[in-house]
Amino acid sequence: QVHLMESGGGSVQPGGSLILSCVVTGDIASDSTNTMGWVRQIPGREREEIAGIYTTSEYTYYADSVKGRFTISLDKATNMVYLRMNNLMPEDTALYTCAAGNWGIFHSFGQGTQVTVSA
Repeated sequence: QVHLMESGGGSVQPGGSLILSCVVTGDIASDSTNTMGWVRQIPGREREEIAGIYTTSEYTYYADSVKGRFTISLDKATNMVYLRMNNLMPEDTALYTCAAGNWGIFHSFGQGTQVTVSA
């Protein structure tokens, strides 16, 4: 089992950038955990999986809503996961949560960090 803690959320104007960080406690390359990712929750809407990275190959994938603007990365030496978010838009306003899982199915989540995009 892994423990996840996010940081880096905040308020930003449209077109701005933020970097979210996730400290991971536990083994991120095990039989039960080989995928790290980010999900977001907008009130009244279903949780959206927006980015993922396989911990062994570092293959990445993104939801269409963020592709080309967001970048997920992994530092295996420090067990950190990052989400760089560029060209933020008001519709990106959400609670962003770090997630860990196996083969793209997430089983562990952090508490989340709020991102607000407004003029």
